Amino acid sequence: MSLKRDRQTDELFRSILLLEDLEECYRYFEDLCTMKEIRDLGQRLEVARRLDGGSSYVQAGEATGASSATIGRVKRCLDYGSGGYRLILDRMKEANDA
Repeated sequence: MSLKRDRQTDELFRSILLLEDLEECYRYFEDLCTMKEIRDLGQRLEVARRLDGGSSYVQAGEATGASSATIGRVKRCLDYGSGGYRLILDRMKEANDA
């Protein structure tokens, strides 16, 4: 599964890259997404972080409230996806270690 590249998606990603700090992210994403969409994205990232850290599906679900379908999808992306989770998880670890 590959995200279709088009002008609108390119512009979306370019706009995100222009954000300078956490406060700007909150302001932009509050306008851009519904609260549920933002929570869902955060939940998926936390599931990925927990699975990468060795948590089981059950542990990740209990900690995040994510459904087994969401956990399974995140796990598939970690194992067979385009490497986006790996990129961010590694960078988050580096930032926390610094």
